[in-house]
Amino acid sequence: MIYLDSAATSLQKPRAVAEQTALAIRMMASPGRGGHRPARLAGEKAFECRAALAELFNFAEPENVVFTMNATHALNIALASTVPAGGRVVVSGWEHNAVTRTLNMLKADVDTAKAPLFDSGATLEAFRERIPGAACVVCTHVSNVFGFVLPVYAIAGLCREYGVPFVLDASQSAGAVEVDARKLGAAFIAMPGHKGLLGPQGTGVLLCGAPAAPVMAGGTGSDSRAQTMPEFLPDRLEAGTHNIPGIAGLLAGVQYVKRRGAEAIGAHERALARALGMQLRSIPGLEVFLADDESAQAGVVSVRHSSVGCEELGAALASLGVCVRAGLHCAPLAHWSAGTLETGTVRLSFSPFNTVQEIRRVPALVERAVRIAAAGEI
Repeated sequence: MIYLDSAATSLQKPRAVAEQTALAIRMMASPGRGGHRPARLAGEKAFECRAALAELFNFAEPENVVFTMNATHALNIALASTVPAGGRVVVSGWEHNAVTRTLNMLKADVDTAKAPLFDSGATLEAFRERIPGAACVVCTHVSNVFGFVLPVYAIAGLCREYGVPFVLDASQSAGAVEVDARKLGAAFIAMPGHKGLLGPQGTGVLLCGAPAAPVMAGGTGSDSRAQTMPEFLPDRLEAGTHNIPGIAGLLAGVQYVKRRGAEAIGAHERALARALGMQLRSIPGLEVFLADDESAQAGVVSVRHSSVGCEELGAALASLGVCVRAGLHCAPLAHWSAGTLETGTVRLSFSPFNTVQEIRRVPALVERAVRIAAAGEI
């Protein structure tokens, strides 16, 4: 099997992730729910993970590192805390449904800063025109469909200049591209634990640089007499029992990223994506979405074929042992921006565990998958 779907979920993880998850299941209870050793161990593990995340992302306040179920949960908190009903929210043309559906639910006035794919300059200018007077700006750091690295530090600078809150979706960048909370000055930064941070599914993180409103209420193990959520973080946003096994596994993933270095991981993934993209361009009928400027694209490459549907091509690849994702990837806005909404794409995405040897095998497998799909043999 060649796993090229890490933009959805990292499957290949450091061994310590599974080991620490299993250890937590055996030895840890819930933080703040008792003075006994299993509860204390859980509390210590949760704080250790918060501190490691704060260090990785240059975030000064570990107590403002909030655990969530996933990035979608984190974005719901961030947007509910920032977006007034009917407020104008500026977004990039590459946002995931985790952003756009949440804004729709909040009845926001969504203003899209549309620009061509891989054009950082035009993207920045589109934001510059729209930010003044906005209630909020929300931007993905890296497109989950095309790997486009948006100029988020410059966009964040414009937000500071005009006094507009900035929310960053770091779902595809955390663990593979620099995310420096201090430089960004964002109100919120949301990310999953199960992608570039290599943790278990069911984990997410929200870095809170602004006051936050809970979207869930319940027990926190603190201030139990009050019938409102605590005013202090992280308790204010962490109702209910923590996923301590997931948090323990996430800590192991974060520690791996810190040891290897997010920039080194990102460079490895970009090199593989670039090499494969260049080779795939030689396949007749295959359109490869590859940036001219290497720095504008992370470790994600999308393709589509002129005569074979993306779902059929993805299924053919799966039958050959190549794991990819086909379709709209929960990001119709990105496909609208790129002109691929009617067809979708086949996405190949990389992890620190993919190898050059694997990538050398893929072009021939794609050619074979095209023939299989064209013959209707799926």
